[in-house]
Amino acid sequence: MKTIAIGSFFVLFAIVVSMTTSPVFADHATASVSSPQGTSVPGCEKTKECFIPYEVTVDVGGMVTWSNDDSAAHTVTAGSAKDGPSGVFDSSLFMAGTTFSHKFEAVGTYPYFCMVHPWMEGIVVVQEASAMEDDTMKDGELMVTIRDSAVKGGTQVDLEFDKLHVNYEITAKQNGKVIFKETAHAMEMTSSHMVNAVGSDSNPINVEIVSLGIGPPGAEKDWTGPVGSVATAKVVPEFGTVAMMILAVAIISIVAVTSKSRVIPRL
Repeated sequence: MKTIAIGSFFVLFAIVVSMTTSPVFADHATASVSSPQGTSVPGCEKTKECFIPYEVTVDVGGMVTWSNDDSAAHTVTAGSAKDGPSGVFDSSLFMAGTTFSHKFEAVGTYPYFCMVHPWMEGIVVVQEASAMEDDTMKDGELMVTIRDSAVKGGTQVDLEFDKLHVNYEITAKQNGKVIFKETAHAMEMTSSHMVNAVGSDSNPINVEIVSLGIGPPGAEKDWTGPVGSVATAKVVPEFGTVAMMILAVAIISIVAVTSKSRVIPRL
């Protein structure tokens, strides 16, 4: 029974970690795009959220990966519904729960759409790697880690930066609607925000962090560092850390009680 108790503890610990940690890093060598639930029905095009994010930027040689998080099958086809496929890339039909990736070898702007649901559109911008070395990026990349947990009927979003004095904008969307938006300054390397909603597998909260520059508040002209979207994450904190710890204690207690029980056969 000791083996069962220890095994249960480590399984629950792994669940807690996986559900409360979502690391995301600024990286123009790769980009990820999601086709969320409900995109097979018109409407998402009004807010440009048939593909999230609507526009991504990668360096030449960068890879973009699309994930089908909807319940319907889609395509990722270069071109537009008006002009038709351009032939640059095409996923063909890929089912729910699968992904498609394409490596971009030339600078340019690449619009794309879904041939099954033509209102679904997005854009990939491919730039020279040297374009990242202008004045706004002279201090290098900004790394952001996003962690989340369900707390009191809402979601606590914790941010960790690799630099001090980051000025940023955080936006949280659910079902295509903005449910939280705030401009903030992280004096230290950590910051927290409370979103009054809880995500799920079928209805996640999409969080985006946009860097406004690094420097003290009120001195915008002297801010340095990367500017623009540096991190996105899909938040699905169905259980908070405290709830999972209580669940772990409850299960281990049951195992402990069971191990002390004895069944005496009747002769």
